[in-house]
Amino acid sequence: MSNILEILGQWMAHHMAALGYPAVAALMAIESACIPLPSELIMPVAGWMTITHPDQFTVFGSGLAGAVGCVIGSIVAYYAGMWGGRPFAEKYGKYILVRSSDLDAADRFFNKYGNAAIFISRLLPVVRTFISFPAGVSRMNVFTFSIYTFLGSLPWCVGLAYAGKLVGGNIKKISHYFHGADIVIGVIILACLVFYIYHHVKPEKHKCKTKSGE
Repeated sequence: MSNILEILGQWMAHHMAALGYPAVAALMAIESACIPLPSELIMPVAGWMTITHPDQFTVFGSGLAGAVGCVIGSIVAYYAGMWGGRPFAEKYGKYILVRSSDLDAADRFFNKYGNAAIFISRLLPVVRTFISFPAGVSRMNVFTFSIYTFLGSLPWCVGLAYAGKLVGGNIKKISHYFHGADIVIGVIILACLVFYIYHHVKPEKHKCKTKSGE
């Protein structure tokens, strides 16, 4: 498992080192377009890059690039919802691990909080990725949608980047007390990723409603 995590991390770090902030933005755009590449992995790697490539990356710069990427990817999902509606998402979403339950959660959240849901959801795992669909279906003003997406995504991305820098900067101290702590942390992150993918691949349970007396 540690080898898989190392390959994924090196792949992200390689592209970030070669392309700089545009790579961070591109990876976050992929995540925000509902493709399973969690921001919880992308942004901490970007935070780690502030240590290994301090001349290229800062925490705020990485967070800003991530937020821009969120807007780009979210607009793609927004227009998918506007043009194709819920049927489009359910028909083709399965190919990128989008589940009906995820869409249901996003629908409920959007219906409850309205336009403010776009800002609030960007600070929440899972819902933040899928909230763009109901926004597109309801034909929310795309400019307002983009502004709320950016404002909500910025603290999320900066926070994750800072966490990556914090862990990366103290990994030697941690390893001094816990031998192989870097491997343990890696396994925990990988387990979260495996759980995320499993949650989006396993068959959903459909509840059948029957009328009383039938």
